[in-house]
Amino acid sequence: MASESSFDVVSKLDRQEVDNAVNQTAKEISQRYDFRGVDAAVELSGDTITMRANSAERVLAILDVLQSKLFRRGVSLKALDLGDKEPRLSGKVYAMVCPLKEGLSQEVAKKITKTIRDEGPKGVKATIQGDEVRVSSKSRDDLQAVIALLKGLDVDAALQFVNYR
Repeated sequence: MASESSFDVVSKLDRQEVDNAVNQTAKEISQRYDFRGVDAAVELSGDTITMRANSAERVLAILDVLQSKLFRRGVSLKALDLGDKEPRLSGKVYAMVCPLKEGLSQEVAKKITKTIRDEGPKGVKATIQGDEVRVSSKSRDDLQAVIALLKGLDVDAALQFVNYR
């Protein structure tokens, strides 16, 4: 095997699944007894999910429902940027805005390449290419070991491994 094998480490979202989870959450809070007559809402606009209700506890309950729906649809909860996880009061309505995170930030990409360099098998190269990391090696077994290493790594992004060749 003289040719190099490689794969890409990316952080991408399935927008349709996120949209479905938000719609399911909106349907559930419209039907639940504890949300009757409290003007609770959840909506997806662009890259942010906004949750509104008349109390902070209800906003956190909406967040809990949303997280369960996202998890059931296979979307990583690391894709939500919760910030300080405290609903903000604007007027008479509490609101929480959660931006969606997609793509690897420079800090996360540097952490991944450093981990591969320090703990990975010898002969494996990792390069940052925009918002993804390309990992290459002559040995496919080494690439499998790197994937196993990265699955155990605690980073602030949902990692996927694509273009394995």
